[in-house]
Amino acid sequence: MKLALVTYSEIHSYGSVSSAEDGVLTSYLTSKGLDITPEVWDDPNVNWQQYDLALFKSPWDYFDKFDQFQAWLEKMENVGLRTLNPISTVKWNADKHYLLEIQESGLPIVPTALLKRGQVVDLEQFYTKFNTDKIIIKPTVSGGAKNTFIVKHAQQQEVLTKLQELLVSEDYLAQPFMPQIQEEGEWSFLFFNGNYSHTVLKSAKAGDFRVQHFFGGTIHPQEAPVHLLPQAQKLIDLFAQGCLYARVDGIDVDGELQLMELELIEPFLFLHTHEPALENYYQALVTLMQK
Repeated sequence: MKLALVTYSEIHSYGSVSSAEDGVLTSYLTSKGLDITPEVWDDPNVNWQQYDLALFKSPWDYFDKFDQFQAWLEKMENVGLRTLNPISTVKWNADKHYLLEIQESGLPIVPTALLKRGQVVDLEQFYTKFNTDKIIIKPTVSGGAKNTFIVKHAQQQEVLTKLQELLVSEDYLAQPFMPQIQEEGEWSFLFFNGNYSHTVLKSAKAGDFRVQHFFGGTIHPQEAPVHLLPQAQKLIDLFAQGCLYARVDGIDVDGELQLMELELIEPFLFLHTHEPALENYYQALVTLMQK
């Protein structure tokens, strides 16, 4: 079976740790006898029909080229190329409207409100609704904290013009700033083929709210908190069926795992933080290849 590892052309732009993970994973899978080749998703010269299976790994610019990415997904469906994770899942997960669907299912998410494209924004209502003096604004289609910013109650008028300009072209989400991000950190639970693998705790640098390592955040391998892991597993069981990988990002709010993001397209997998992680990935892949 011939496999493609789906990546993007600017692989080093998110830092050496991120780019190294692709290389380590490819080398490990090759050492196991798999025929796997990294391919840039929007390279017009790639012959996707030569592959039996494509593994989404790091198409980290999909949100910058969203229309093109959606067209490419349609092309892969027309070609009949099987992908992991499945294209239907990728389409659903590419837009953070999915958070509201998860909330409707009865599972907890960080409190979230939708700012629809073109609407006139009244931020004041959200400070009251969320009982906070800081709001996080983020696009529904984004990654790497792109166009994500914090708005303090006293400064809302200063950012309204910018936000209205951003809302001309796309939807945004409003969420309360969660103090747990700075006090404890954000948990990431990694699963392969629905089975738990490992956990890290991501911490923002002092004075920041972004936990990504390329913004100065730090990564701490941890044992999964026994009260949070079953909650993460429930999210996987309901929304990540048939997925090679899934990452549940969330915070502990009084013992409840409130979801920040369910990453099913191109999450960094923190493979370097847990010795069995590469083998866990490989075993999950072999199992799914046989289905």
